Amino acid sequence: MAQVILVDEKDQVLGFEEKLKAHQEGKLHRAFSILIFDDEGKMLLQKRALGKYHCAGLWSNACCSHPSPNETLEKAIHGRLLFEMGFDCTLSKKLSFIYKTQFDNGLIEHEFDHVFTGIFSGTPNFNPEEVSDYKWITIDNLRQDIVSNPQNFTVWFTLICQKLNLI
Repeated sequence: MAQVILVDEKDQVLGFEEKLKAHQEGKLHRAFSILIFDDEGKMLLQKRALGKYHCAGLWSNACCSHPSPNETLEKAIHGRLLFEMGFDCTLSKKLSFIYKTQFDNGLIEHEFDHVFTGIFSGTPNFNPEEVSDYKWITIDNLRQDIVSNPQNFTVWFTLICQKLNLI
């Protein structure tokens, strides 16, 4: 089973843990989120696959995951974007933050999230095991949708949008 990197509040490595166990116990671990925009400023959203262990069927940022032990963040972000959405592009780090939330199924997301952005104007070739749908959306329409239907979006994506002053 996949492992995550356990970290402290300064993102210093403390060890490793099996991914599901880390989410069951709410242990702080390293994660990343990627926001993709096209040349017109529209944001790429993915709808999480129905088989995901939490937040299945919710809209979220283009890609998110956890680097594996002994994998650099740089390698992880590009590899995962290619795996989930079928493309890669130049990515720039925008911010990092810690968040903690509990889901209805008892799992706890407690992450030190590194947020990256990139520009891509092609057609994603998404992995159906990870993504059930995608769409490009203007920031104004995204803002309206999150305000009107917050239950349709992942918690971390909404927090990222707030921190980047998108909503």
